[in-house]
Amino acid sequence: MNSSVWNASGVTNASGVHAVAAAGGRCVRDVSVTAVVFPVLYGVLLVAGLLLNALALWIFTHIRSSSTFLVYLKNLLAADLLMALTLPVKLLSDAGAGGWRLRALYCRYTAVLFYVSMYISILLLGLISLDRYLKVVAPFGRCALQNVPVGRAICAGVWATMLALALPNMLLSNQLPNQEPQGKLKCSAIKSPTGLLWHEGFNYFCQVLFWGTLLLMVVCYSFISRKVYQSYRTSQSNSRAASRRTKAKVFVVVCVFFVCFAPFHFARVPYTLMQTRGRSGAPCWAQEVLYVAKESTLWLCTANMCLDPLIYVFLCRVFRRRLTATLSRKPLPPAALGSPSETSTRHDTPSIHRPLPLSSKDTPSIHRPLPLNSRTSANDNIVLSNTHTITQ
Repeated sequence: MNSSVWNASGVTNASGVHAVAAAGGRCVRDVSVTAVVFPVLYGVLLVAGLLLNALALWIFTHIRSSSTFLVYLKNLLAADLLMALTLPVKLLSDAGAGGWRLRALYCRYTAVLFYVSMYISILLLGLISLDRYLKVVAPFGRCALQNVPVGRAICAGVWATMLALALPNMLLSNQLPNQEPQGKLKCSAIKSPTGLLWHEGFNYFCQVLFWGTLLLMVVCYSFISRKVYQSYRTSQSNSRAASRRTKAKVFVVVCVFFVCFAPFHFARVPYTLMQTRGRSGAPCWAQEVLYVAKESTLWLCTANMCLDPLIYVFLCRVFRRRLTATLSRKPLPPAALGSPSETSTRHDTPSIHRPLPLSSKDTPSIHRPLPLNSRTSANDNIVLSNTHTITQ
């Protein structure tokens, strides 16, 4: 039975079943899961991701970037498409196809772009949460962060920063083997000593980025939930359906974030520590468990590009209307798209008393109040107005 040896040479030879031995700091370990199962799973994500994001791209090309929210969503779509484009090389490399040269191409360029797209998505999900928070505290767009040019500048800064920090990982992965390696090339084997240090530091930076974004999302959505609940209690509304819709829209981003990214970062901490500090002293079974956990949760991160379209559907009314019109093959009236300021002005302004049209007997300064049942409906609109601050 062929086996894979995990040692300082940076070469592994696929197959085997379990990590079974240790000698002189070396562990015999199995890579059959990543060579067979994961290429199939990544293939499923590749097909689904390309289909869903291609549809989203077509819809977004017909929607004007009239708010920071739409700017963030379009950049999130771009990050997902970049991740999808890296999957064919990863799939073939994990399956052992293409030889060591394809593996070196993946380690030096494709894997770096994969992680760049992933952390850009994380930052954009945090910006979406902050944008929804600002819709509550500054519903009329008085905050500078709600200006479309500012939103575009923020997104450009996110892309430029992540690419600049990841560029050394490409440049410092230049230790290519002089001859055909006997087995599967490890990405750490082609990094220079400086490249290994930079890679370790970049991993820790990404951990700070993720947990900071998670904290931002918890704070923002906790505040939004509290404001919606207060409006519900103040108005004494009985609109349970509206309340359920609000809860779904508030937590959809958090759910996507947790399902896709949190498991990977929980597994990444001990895996990184084992790689950089304790590989030689870690038992073989621990190395095997951490490796499989890291690879499994990385697949969940990739699934994010298939779940992000749920955010477009749940939180973006314009996208939802365009999607419905596209699937039903019916033209969408221009009025159905609403005005660019619809959510920041009209829907965020509750009205308790609506004046009736003036007749010839009415004076211009006197408005008759609505009946009691109309006032109750107006109270319900207070809750609904907070619901609309979460959507665009």
